[in-house]
Amino acid sequence: MEDSYKRGQMLYDDFCVRCHLPDGTGEAGLIPPLAGADFLQDIQATVHSIKYGLHGPITVNDVKYNSSMAPMGLENDEIADITNYILNSWGNTTDVILTEAYVQGIKETK
Repeated sequence: MEDSYKRGQMLYDDFCVRCHLPDGTGEAGLIPPLAGADFLQDIQATVHSIKYGLHGPITVNDVKYNSSMAPMGLENDEIADITNYILNSWGNTTDVILTEAYVQGIKETK
């Protein structure tokens, strides 16, 4: 887990930090927070949003957001690492350790 977390942190710094910021707080009203975000409780939706992007309205911590996040073009192992990092940072905690196989099983929905 520790190696996945470290790789995830490096990937987060490369791909996510510009919008979600170093502390995971996002930008009020524009970019949802990752820190303490109830949205992350749905791990499948979290992985799907990283893998395929996110378009349209979502609600995070009772605040509505309606912006887009493009898919980052990451490999399944990289998505697993970023998700493991996010799910265990900024007050988020989980007992789940995502694997490349789990991410591979998440299919795009229309």
